[in-house]
Amino acid sequence: MFFILSKTAAFLLLPSNLLIVLALFGTVLLATRFRRAGMRLMVGSLVLLAFAGFSPLGNLLAHGLEKRFPPWDSSRGTPDGIVVLGGAISPVLSRDYGETVVSSDAGRVIAIARLAHDFPNARVVYSGGDASLLADEPAEADYLYPLLDSLGVPRSRVLLESRSRNTVENAAFTEDLVKPKAGEHWLLVTSAQHMPRAIGCFRRIGFAVEAYPVAWQTRSRGNLRPWNVLSGGLARMDTAAHEWIGLIAYWLAGYTSELLPGPQSS
Repeated sequence: MFFILSKTAAFLLLPSNLLIVLALFGTVLLATRFRRAGMRLMVGSLVLLAFAGFSPLGNLLAHGLEKRFPPWDSSRGTPDGIVVLGGAISPVLSRDYGETVVSSDAGRVIAIARLAHDFPNARVVYSGGDASLLADEPAEADYLYPLLDSLGVPRSRVLLESRSRNTVENAAFTEDLVKPKAGEHWLLVTSAQHMPRAIGCFRRIGFAVEAYPVAWQTRSRGNLRPWNVLSGGLARMDTAAHEWIGLIAYWLAGYTSELLPGPQSS
């Protein structure tokens, strides 16, 4: 039930979707006795849509998440295992075109090649199933091996976890698969914006991991300049809002013990 509600709520609460729905509702009101309210709703929604798309607010929200965990420091020692979360591969496009198609989060799979080379004795797991609402798409992990072939990474190096549909299940199913031992040193690889929510889920079940963020979208010192393309600003706003909504929902549901997880002192 949580999976269905979270997918539905996330869609409806994304700023661009919400504002368009409000504008359309205002349009409908124009044909009723609430015409004045409808006009105000339309104008207000369009103004807010423009603000969301052209202002740096999306960058600020994204940067607040991306700076939460710094780049991994190799001086922390050799890892025993590496967990890479799905989200970098489009299973539908991969099926349609007969080859692995990656998204803007491709840094997750690129990290596999780098880490597998640097730490040849570390166990590597890729966790990503069918995240679609109707569960009618292929599992993302099913398309990883062909990509590993092109990256020169032996398939035997990477174990696949293909049941998980969201971050909560990424953590639970991966722990069940690898059964980490006390004292082992595991890295968690995912996009920088997604890292706080991911770390929170792994900590909640007692799977100790260190953050290895990748696929940053904002400058290291932030960016206060307005966008000159509406679609780019809206995309950044929606991505950041999705993560903030996810953090709040996971915290309220008890899937994370902190609203905004951050680094722990060692």
